[in-house]
Amino acid sequence: MSNKIVLLPGDGIGNEVIYAAKDVLEAISEKYNTEFEFSSYDIGGIALENHGVPLPDETIQACKNADAVLLGAVGDPKWENHPSDLRPERGLLGIRKALDLYANLRPVKGFPKLLHASPLKEEVILGSDLLIVRELTGGLYFGQPSERRDNGNAVVDTLSYTKKEIERIVDKAFQSAQLRNKHLTSVDKANVLESSKLWREIVEEKNQNILM
Repeated sequence: MSNKIVLLPGDGIGNEVIYAAKDVLEAISEKYNTEFEFSSYDIGGIALENHGVPLPDETIQACKNADAVLLGAVGDPKWENHPSDLRPERGLLGIRKALDLYANLRPVKGFPKLLHASPLKEEVILGSDLLIVRELTGGLYFGQPSERRDNGNAVVDTLSYTKKEIERIVDKAFQSAQLRNKHLTSVDKANVLESSKLWREIVEEKNQNILM
């Protein structure tokens, strides 16, 4: 049985990294007798050029029917002056929402061979092993209204979260911490933002439930 993998190269370096990843998967397929079925679709700027929108319906449907999706990159200076709803980045936000990809897990490790390339001192980054958990489908990127006003002299962005949206990303963070060193740090601005107050309440409540 083959595994369906959708490739979304997107723009710029996206093509380079996606097809390098495809080469790796093909090598894995040969070595471990695993079958992958690849198909490529447009997203971002290339989708704007070919379809007039940053995220075509056929791309969304293909991703929903796939076993895995590999995304390269979106964006290029030549699309900077496009209306906000027709910028390449809207394709990225759209696919997150369409697939409900709410959790971004970003590991940070200090690999000895690459320490010299870090702007931090080697003794600071040596042995680093962090996992940053970021919420992806709520908050400022998706809150409404988000617009310019007063002939472009004022702007409004809306930071909006539901309790459910916060709870599930906090659950993911605690689950990840349990698999690592059981340490979790939550970063907020609860002394100013109402959204952060709710965020902290949920984190503290779930932490107490774990300790009980």
